[in-house]
Amino acid sequence: MSIFIIAEIGINHNGDMNTCKKLIDIAVEANCQAVKFQKRDIESVYTKQFLESERESPWGNTQRHQKEGLEFSKKEYEEISEYCEKKNIEWFASAWDVNSQSFLRNFNCNYNKIASAMIVYEKLLEMVAEEKKYTFISTGMSTYKDIDKAVSIFKKHNCPFELMHSVSTYPMKNKDANLKAIMNLKNKYNCKVGYSGHENGLAVSYAAAALGISSLERHITLDRSMYGSDQAASIEPPALKMLVGAVRNIEEAMSGDGEKRIIEPEIPIANKLREHLKINNL
Repeated sequence: MSIFIIAEIGINHNGDMNTCKKLIDIAVEANCQAVKFQKRDIESVYTKQFLESERESPWGNTQRHQKEGLEFSKKEYEEISEYCEKKNIEWFASAWDVNSQSFLRNFNCNYNKIASAMIVYEKLLEMVAEEKKYTFISTGMSTYKDIDKAVSIFKKHNCPFELMHSVSTYPMKNKDANLKAIMNLKNKYNCKVGYSGHENGLAVSYAAAALGISSLERHITLDRSMYGSDQAASIEPPALKMLVGAVRNIEEAMSGDGEKRIIEPEIPIANKLREHLKINNL
């Protein structure tokens, strides 16, 4: 089955619907299968003290101003849903709290996502698993004990899922990628395993594709120099197109059965190049 490619918009829209739609268009033009967002109820995720603390941003000078500026309303998500339907691309979001998961139930998304930070939030895991929608579970910042618990919850509810190998640094250094964990997760949990990357460049994602991942998620942006904590770990439109094209080529190159043989197009070439040897055993 083809690798399911997810363009993570996350909060890189910076609260602007025009930017959001441009990012959706970029994902469509690159032939991604889905775009993904992040949803937070800031009163649930952050303390009052934190929200009142200072932070300069385009929306004001407190953390509350910044966090509220990055969140879309129900009306805006309805607009996103309609736009994605029009563009024939899936969309879904990772909830960071139970109120946000309840919010997402207003929409007919086909997928759920557990963010790496939330893999230890058992109440949220239970809530998501109860929906029985296919769920991508990112495993950054987690141990086998954490993953064991998450997997047991999804199995208990008979909810289809796959794990995603991830390293939660932004951007991730190539030396920290530990891509061999992909096969270890496959073998240990006997499930599909994808890759959610935060690295600069595309090489690590190409390597993950060659290892047989089932899904690939990368953050996307209009411009890596834009305001936002995730922009530097994101890829711009030309790189996204390059990534998708290369991944499809890698899939094709990895589709053989592994047996060494002479293929039909090689026969006339072999006969020509070995003609002086007077050997014709093909």
